[in-house]
Order: sequence, then C-alpha cells, then structure tokens
Amino acid sequence: MSEYRPPSAARVVVGVSGSLGSLTALGRAAEKARRRGAELWPVLAWEPPGGDPAARRSPAATAMVPEWERLARERLVGALREVFGVTGTGLPGQALVARGAPGPVLVRIADREGDLLVVGAGRRGRLRRALSPSVGRYCLSRAACPVLAVPPSPLQAALAAVHRRNIWRLRLDTDDIRREFETVPPGA
Repeated sequence: MSEYRPPSAARVVVGVSGSLGSLTALGRAAEKARRRGAELWPVLAWEPPGGDPAARRSPAATAMVPEWERLARERLVGALREVFGVTGTGLPGQALVARGAPGPVLVRIADREGDLLVVGAGRRGRLRRALSPSVGRYCLSRAACPVLAVPPSPLQAALAAVHRRNIWRLRLDTDDIRREFETVPPGA
C-alpha cells in the first residue's frame, strides 16, 4: 500500500539576473504568486567566468568558486531589495542561488506540474542573439510546466535611448521623454 502524500504547494519560479527585464519579471511573478496563493521562488543561476569546463581546468578558478557564489547571492539580494524594498518577498517560498546555465537551471527547478515558470523576454539584437542563447526560448521549449515570458517595461526602451544620447553627448530632448511617459499605462 502506498503512503499518502499531500499535494505540494503551487510554486511560481522566476529567473532573476538583476537586469531590468528580470526585475520586471520578478514583480510580475510576485503578482501571479499572490493571485494563485502560491510560493514565490526567485532563482539566480550563475556560472564561473568561461563556464564550468574552464573552471575545472584551473586550480585558481576552483579557489574562486565560493567568492563567485557569494557575489551571486549578493546580486539576488540586491534584486529582491530593488523590487520589494526589503530582502524578503512577503510571500512564502525561498530564494535560490544555483550554479549552472540559467535555462537548464530554471527548467530543472520548475519541474512540478503545478509550477509556473516566469522569465524576462527582453529585446535582443542580432549580434546578441548569435552570441548568447535566449533563456526564455530555452525554457519555452523544454519546461514541463507553463512558462510566462514577460516583455520588458516600455520605460526600458526610453531609458536605453537616453543612455545612447548620453554616450554620444547629444542634448537631451525632454519633450520626447514627456511624451514617452504619457504613453505608459498606469502600473507598468
């Protein structure tokens, strides 16, 4: 006779990197977790510089692993503070720092049928797509649970435009910024 196990709590697993897109995804994941009465699991995946094969070949890299893990933990805490104002989320669940490529790590953690996996789906240029695979696409094609790909905030494009103008030392046209802010829906 098999032993009865109560159903596990529903989870909303969200990939966090500290980027603007991941912070938007973290906020959306918290909203989904509240609505579903689910646990929130923010996950920051990290790899040693050059990847695991390079780290295994170098004894110096092996000594640096604890420091890299500490830095990843600090980045996750910083992201939680940025979105929630404190290190806690105000929701049940746990924050995780996991070693590995982001896509496989997120798919491995969000392995339950009742899970929801939330990832940021930022705008990426051709060069960036060619050099680094998309975490969102990886998760969409391989996850066993539903995946929510959160588009970037409309303000992110305006911020990037201002940043480009600053780099080229061009004058800032405040009328353009005002128009951008007027088009943003409330709560975005």
